[in-house]
Amino acid sequence: MKAQLPLPIMALLAVLAPPVGASTLVVRDKLGRRVEVGVPVKRAVLISLYELIPALDLWDRVVGINRWAFENTLLRRFRGRLKRIPPVGTGGDVNVEAIMALRPDLVITWVYKPQVVGFMEKRGLRVIAVYPESLQELYRDVRLCGRLFARRQRAKEVLSLMDGIFDLIRSRVSKIPQGKRRTVLWLWGKPTTVNGGIGVQHEVIRLIGGINPARHIRAKNVDVSLERILVWNPEVIFIWGSASYGPQDLIQSSQWAAVRAIREGRVYKAPPWSTWSPRLALMALWMAR
Repeated sequence: MKAQLPLPIMALLAVLAPPVGASTLVVRDKLGRRVEVGVPVKRAVLISLYELIPALDLWDRVVGINRWAFENTLLRRFRGRLKRIPPVGTGGDVNVEAIMALRPDLVITWVYKPQVVGFMEKRGLRVIAVYPESLQELYRDVRLCGRLFARRQRAKEVLSLMDGIFDLIRSRVSKIPQGKRRTVLWLWGKPTTVNGGIGVQHEVIRLIGGINPARHIRAKNVDVSLERILVWNPEVIFIWGSASYGPQDLIQSSQWAAVRAIREGRVYKAPPWSTWSPRLALMALWMAR
């Protein structure tokens, strides 16, 4: 007669045992770390990429979420489901103890504080750090989540819908002669913080047929002087949707009066949507119009 293991040990083995059909996915994250993840992931904390929850239908897989998700205009539409997911801080202020209490299989976070990623890893958490800096990287991260959560087909459908919108934009703007393409400047949290020649926003400016006058600066966020913006004299200005100022602040400023976009009334504040989600396609369509 075989000896039976004590019940507490048997219960622990049941928790640790991989589910039937599970396998291991090796991921190289944005910090260059090699992370092995058991898939499909059943319990995840999303400090980043949380707009993928409704896009890929991950409601039954997410056990913790970024506090800012409760202010997100998309996720607020699913208030009933969202309120069942506890907040775990933000990308810059992570509550590691709260995350550990949730016993997640995986934490997906930003790259803002690599030391926090390392701290979570030392506490036994499996962490992937992301930060899509191009359309290619955004597509890669959507596909990655499709693989992590066994939502490959849904991820493929979402990316196909995005492709359809991007292709529509490209087909329309391809008819604009090169000499008539407008210079387009993207402003961040401060009016003199512009998007340079890298990042999703720069790619979208190119996609919509615009010319980024700051394209020669190899930075995503860079502080420049107002004099430099006056020299660039952009014809269109977009303001980050979460900025604390809007078009009227620039239009009513005598310092900005000489900028062509101000004179001609082509200053727009973007919707407060994440640009690291499938809604980027809709933002690009809005910008193109």
